[in-house]
Amino acid sequence: MSLDERFNKAASDAKNLKSRPTDNELLELYAFYKQATIGDCNISRPGVMDLKAKAKWEAWNGKKGMSQDDAKEAYIKFANELTEKYGS
Repeated sequence: MSLDERFNKAASDAKNLKSRPTDNELLELYAFYKQATIGDCNISRPGVMDLKAKAKWEAWNGKKGMSQDDAKEAYIKFANELTEKYGS
């Protein structure tokens, strides 16, 4: 299977977990996904009052400089760990 096929399968599996991962796990998954699909964070930092958007921005911006292929590999690995932990 190609990297993109494995990435898409991992993304599909992550959407169908039996239990909800922790907020920190979801942020990590989100950050890897955004870095893998878009690259470095390309939006301005949200305002201090929008806590959810700020947390997502900080998680994604924390992956700055990681190549999209490396982010896909990291996403696949992390999604598989979550599937093992929470079931699919």
